[in-house]
Amino acid sequence: MASLNWIGKEAVVNHDKEVPFKLLKKIKTASVGDNSQNLIIHGDNLEALKGLMPYYYGKIKCIYIDPPYNTGNEGWVYNDKVNSPKIKQWLKKTVKLDDLTRHDKWLCMMYPRLKLLRDLLADDGAIFISIDENEHCNLRLLMDEIFGEVNFVGSFIWRKKEGGGQADANFVREHEYIMTFRKSESFVWRDEVVLENDSKYNKTDSEGKYTLLKLAKWGNTARKEDRPSMHFPITAPDKTKVLPIAPDGSDGRWRVGKIRMQELIEANLIEFQKKNDQWQAYEKIYFEADKNKVIKARSIIYDLANTADASTALTEIFGTKDQFDTPKPVELIKFLIKHGGDENSTVLDSFAGSGTTGHAVLDLNKEDGGTRQFIMVEMEDKVVKDITAERVKRAIKKYGYEDGFEYCELDKPLFNERGQIEETCDFRQFATYIYFTETQTNIDPKKIDDNFIGELETTEYYLLYKGKNKNDLDKSFLKKIKDTDGKKVIYADRCLIDDDTLARHNIVFKQIPYEVKVY
Repeated sequence: MASLNWIGKEAVVNHDKEVPFKLLKKIKTASVGDNSQNLIIHGDNLEALKGLMPYYYGKIKCIYIDPPYNTGNEGWVYNDKVNSPKIKQWLKKTVKLDDLTRHDKWLCMMYPRLKLLRDLLADDGAIFISIDENEHCNLRLLMDEIFGEVNFVGSFIWRKKEGGGQADANFVREHEYIMTFRKSESFVWRDEVVLENDSKYNKTDSEGKYTLLKLAKWGNTARKEDRPSMHFPITAPDKTKVLPIAPDGSDGRWRVGKIRMQELIEANLIEFQKKNDQWQAYEKIYFEADKNKVIKARSIIYDLANTADASTALTEIFGTKDQFDTPKPVELIKFLIKHGGDENSTVLDSFAGSGTTGHAVLDLNKEDGGTRQFIMVEMEDKVVKDITAERVKRAIKKYGYEDGFEYCELDKPLFNERGQIEETCDFRQFATYIYFTETQTNIDPKKIDDNFIGELETTEYYLLYKGKNKNDLDKSFLKKIKDTDGKKVIYADRCLIDDDTLARHNIVFKQIPYEVKVY
């Protein structure tokens, strides 16, 4: 397999292990609803991913990220605190087009984040990454190295815009890519399945029962200016030309493009009806008895939604234009989530930006009654507060979504500069971290009591932690532990029990903070 090398690679391959573990602090005043499992996290996404590890290691079913494309015009800055003199020279410097190391910086930024994202991903999960030509080839080799070439699922080509682009050199670039990798062969691509019954098929002809579906687009983006290429005439039975009309009476657009429309015409699958002296065009959908209809996704996403749709959706929510430069459309993210996860998936977006992923999850749950959850991470203070969280908050109110979200900030590191446990760390947070570092699995909160924090196979784990210098393991504590033959790992400040007694009870003492593993 081809390998990729770049300036700084040797310094970042294990940087995810060097990132300090920070606690998540919930901000109730910025949250919506009570005890939601949805999270919007304000902070550096590398630190946030590390902080999520004890809670979500191996649990994320679907990841979507939209990282910087590294065009040289985005104004992104490399700020990871890597222990490398060469990389330290990059800090706080905007990455520009004429920067000869811009590809190296981008790869150094992405490598540790992708490693943590892979650790968070479930064995049957998948990750989708939006990208363009600037880093597409580098990303493919990077993903081959981290996820394994065998786990490459494929790349979508998404048509992101129509027309325009006269400033582009040589030819107009209308597309981007969405690269898809799985965690393992346990991943199953989910085709769209339409469950058929004949209750809605209220018409009959020589071919059988059928129903009609309006060919003119309705709802959002139904106007001609939304998709000009899908505003064209078709011929009615009386040879007159019929154009689509939007719900508000203005010029509209069809649901399908010219090629698909011609296919429907040739297959005699269009029916016209006259209403108020105007022809209305409908697609004939025939009932197929005892057969589920499987709709295979296509690698070229052509007519689903584009960047103009994304901007329109933001404008409708905020009431003003140009809230965010590069939003992704809700329908695109819904498409990926539906194929990459199930109705109970946890969906993660660590480059949250305009908050489309959270909006898409809430919209899907409303459509199909699912219980999906989202986690979004955004670093920029103004973006996360004024756009990411505000967009989801307004969408909940505007569209009647039932769930809310918890807004979180990254708190202090678990360990301070002297290697001591931060005073703000409570028992449950500390227990969660210890259990994860010991077992590489997520804790079951229901099993935690005053000292017992969990078990794995024949080993039980205990934590004595009630603040500074109050955590002694003595003989009185032996009455509180389970009477089993298995090993018992007990974390405390001091041990006041002799070695023979410890051995008799099969106890392994670990001193806080010196023997707490740093993950």
